Amino acid sequence: MRVKILFGAGALALLLGGCGGGTEQTPVSYGPIGGESGLELADEQVLHRGNGTEPQTLDPHRAEGVPSSNILRDLFEGLVGEAPNGDLIPGAAESWTISEDGRTYTFIMRPDGRWSNGDPVTAFDFEYGLRRSADPETLSRYSSVLAPIRNARKVIAGELPPEELGVEAVDERTFVIHLNAPTPYMLGLLTHSTCYAVHRGVVERHGSNWSRVESHVGNGAYQLRDWVVQSHIHIERNPHYWDNANTTINEVYYYAIENQDAELKRYRADELDITDTIPQKQLKWIRANLAEEFRVTPYLGTYYFGFNTTRPPFADQPGLRRALSLAVDRDIIARVVSGAGEPVAYSWVPPVRGYAQQEPEEAGWTQEQREAEARRLYAEAGYSEENPLTVEVLYNTSDNHKRIAIALRSMWKEVLGMEATLANQEWKVFLETRKSKLETEIYRAGWIGDYEDAYTFAQLLESANEQNDSGYDNPRYDALLASASAEPDVLRRAEHLQEAERLMLADQPILPLYFYVTKRMVKPWVHGYEGNIMDHIYARHLSILKH
Repeated sequence: MRVKILFGAGALALLLGGCGGGTEQTPVSYGPIGGESGLELADEQVLHRGNGTEPQTLDPHRAEGVPSSNILRDLFEGLVGEAPNGDLIPGAAESWTISEDGRTYTFIMRPDGRWSNGDPVTAFDFEYGLRRSADPETLSRYSSVLAPIRNARKVIAGELPPEELGVEAVDERTFVIHLNAPTPYMLGLLTHSTCYAVHRGVVERHGSNWSRVESHVGNGAYQLRDWVVQSHIHIERNPHYWDNANTTINEVYYYAIENQDAELKRYRADELDITDTIPQKQLKWIRANLAEEFRVTPYLGTYYFGFNTTRPPFADQPGLRRALSLAVDRDIIARVVSGAGEPVAYSWVPPVRGYAQQEPEEAGWTQEQREAEARRLYAEAGYSEENPLTVEVLYNTSDNHKRIAIALRSMWKEVLGMEATLANQEWKVFLETRKSKLETEIYRAGWIGDYEDAYTFAQLLESANEQNDSGYDNPRYDALLASASAEPDVLRRAEHLQEAERLMLADQPILPLYFYVTKRMVKPWVHGYEGNIMDHIYARHLSILKH
């Protein structure tokens, strides 16, 4: 009864409506997979993978968002690589050592590392790549993650030239990184595209066009072959890759499909081997009919909505922001609107090793208590039924995001009497709108950790962070993060980060809803697929079985 009252008949029908999309058809029977042994390979080793939205670039130092990252992991390789289960393994570097004080990392490059044009991959490529990534002229939105490296903050701010960044190619095979302080997550960070090398000659020859199909060069297991905007990106094996002999998939097609219903239809028609996600409204049918192909894995990420704290109505209004957070029934969002087993989130940082999750007091209240406090804070901020708050909620085009935005609007209307209009934008436009902070009031967002450490979440809300789209600016918060960055003691470092999260949750610049799980469909003939908390799936770890 609670759900019906909350959403009303129209909204409830939209959010929980039937399967649709032709799911009344009889599920396909694939027959035997993998031949007699169960492991026989198909003659054609081509992978078709749904990839959500259209990537905005394949320049690893300018890319942002999961769709770009998925492709970049196949086109490039960092100093450190990842096993299918997420364990860190040698990548472009065959080995490394860490100094006793934890501040100096020395990497030995593979002698057989090659770019996709056949040139050797050397320590000088990584020196150039990291300097370029930190250079403000590159216009990276991720350069702040390099902050642990000596002089990185001053280089990013334009106060020092990129050559002063604490990275050094001693010779072609020896690369050294100097840190400000011991950084427990440093090896994991080096798997991120911000830390990739790029081919200096190609970048300098082609300028901003270097990452287009005709000039793109990478050092990963695959090379770029075609890019049809709003359709697909086609990559092929890089014959020069050092481990090409152990790569099985010959080609990968990444499809930009924002409509989850359309993606599921293409999957059922065997046009896709792996989907990016699933339509939430068809989850029940999927579990009943395609359970063996449905994969759910814990994912290091938080789904949230952000408040633009730089302009009215949310500037200098932590009580109003908290009122909107308290009015949301997260159990309904997680259980009914999403329903794939996502844990509700009252805090910002999901479960990570070495960190105690911080939850505000209201996490232990009943929903009725939360709503009563929400109404009190709403009135205290000067709003009422006669003078309702009116806002716009912005989200990127997606049926799943739309369903959640509709649910929030309904909850805010019921509990507070406020009015919210919904607006959606295509991914690239959406990112630019959020970044400008000129038009947003409330915006949808999700943050996926770049490495398994609480700092990857804490850093997003630092005042100077390029991706702090809420505009949150609290000097005490920034100081706690600075203390954590310089603290060699692991326990004290965690305490600084925990205090920072408590402070941020009291200020409420964001509204966390739930912690992510990955949920997708995977064909039974895709061999080697292994979910991991980072959701890093490399094509070179997969193969297509006979079917």
